[in-house]
Amino acid sequence: MISFLGECVQNFATACKYISSGGTRFRSIIQQAALIGFDSLGMSLMIVVIAASVIALQVSKQFLMSGAESYVGGFLAVALIREIAPGFAALAIAARAGTAITAQIANMQVTSQVDAMKVLRVDPIGYYFAPRILASSVTVALVVILAELFGILGGMVVSYCTIGLHPNRYFNSVWLMLGTKDIYISILKGFIFGAIIATVCATVGYNTKGGAKGVGEATTRGAILCTIYLLCADLLIGFLFYAAGF
Repeated sequence: MISFLGECVQNFATACKYISSGGTRFRSIIQQAALIGFDSLGMSLMIVVIAASVIALQVSKQFLMSGAESYVGGFLAVALIREIAPGFAALAIAARAGTAITAQIANMQVTSQVDAMKVLRVDPIGYYFAPRILASSVTVALVVILAELFGILGGMVVSYCTIGLHPNRYFNSVWLMLGTKDIYISILKGFIFGAIIATVCATVGYNTKGGAKGVGEATTRGAILCTIYLLCADLLIGFLFYAAGF
C-alpha cells in the first residue's frame, strides 16, 4: 500500500509537469470530463438523495419528540455537505468511472499501445494521466455541489411528508447552521477526491500485466484501492479542518 502510494505520487507529479508544459489537449479533457462526470451524474445524485432521505426519515421523528424539529434541515445540511455528499458521490464515481479508467489504460498496456507511445517519444504517463486527472478533479467537485443541492431538497420533501415540517422552517435552520467553511471544504474534497480517483485507477491500469485476465483483476483492484484511499483522504481532511482547526 505504501509503495503503491509513492508510485501514485510520482505519477501525479509527472502528470502535473506534463500539464504545466502545455502538452494536454483541451479536447481530451472535455472528452474525459463527459465520461467521468456526466455519465456518473445520475447514479451519484440518486445515491446521495436516497442517503439524505433515509437520514431525514430516521431523525425527523426523533427531533419532533424532543421539540427540535426546526433543526432537522440544519442537521441534515451539515451532515450532507461535510461528509455524505462528497464521500458518496466520490465513491459512486470511483465505482463507475474509476473502474472504466483502469480498464481503458490496462487494455492499452496489455495490447502494447503504451510501448508504442514510448517508441514515439511521448510520455505515456503524461499523455494518459493528465487529461483524466484534470477532468476528474473538476467534474467530481461539480457533481458534489449538485449532490448537496439535491440531497437538501430530498431531505426537505421527506421531512414535510413525515412530520409536516414547513419548507420555510427547514431552510431557515439550513441557513442558520450551515457555514461557508463547510461549503469550501466540500468543494476542496471534490477536487482532491477527483484527483485521487484518476491517479489511483490510472496507476493500477498502467501496472497491469497478463492479458485479458490481468485487465479484470486490475479493475477489481483499482476499485478496492480507490475506495481505501478515498476514505483515508476523507479522514485526513476532516482531521485537519475540523479537529486541528486549520
